[in-house]
Amino acid sequence: MRRLVLAFAFSAFVTGALAALKPGDAAPDFTIQAAQGGKDFTFSLKEALKKGPVVLYFYPKSFTSVCTEEAHEFAEAMDQFAAMNASVIGVSGDGIETQREFSTKECRDKFPVGADPKFEVIKAYDASFSLPVAGPVFASRISYVISPEGKILSAISDSGATRHIQNALEIVKAWKANPK
Repeated sequence: MRRLVLAFAFSAFVTGALAALKPGDAAPDFTIQAAQGGKDFTFSLKEALKKGPVVLYFYPKSFTSVCTEEAHEFAEAMDQFAAMNASVIGVSGDGIETQREFSTKECRDKFPVGADPKFEVIKAYDASFSLPVAGPVFASRISYVISPEGKILSAISDSGATRHIQNALEIVKAWKANPK
């Protein structure tokens, strides 16, 4: 019975979670240790926004099935994002060692992933959850598109991978057609 309750609570949270920040809200500024192509660097939201919009997506755990699928789909779409001067960064609670490997294998060297083991950025975006009964804490599967002015253009929470990429592309295209 306890397993059934935990499974129900987990699935209800994952599929019913709402992004905490809403369109029009100011995006919290951050810098984070990140990796791309297996190499470490410091990602700065402020610096990335100077180039164009930023797609910031949070995911629970590197090398899990949906997180891997999401990384593959973002990697496949990177040429489209780059053509619109948009940056993409994924963030999870994994350490930098894991992110180095994930950036090469699953992100295919196309975009960075940030390491947030203290959940500072994840909490700033109210994108964390824990399983009931004092379970471990994870990042929720939430994606944001942030305008160069630092405002949230879109916030989406979905347990699947595809909707995050499709939504981000649509929002960046709309912004590119009519930047405000």
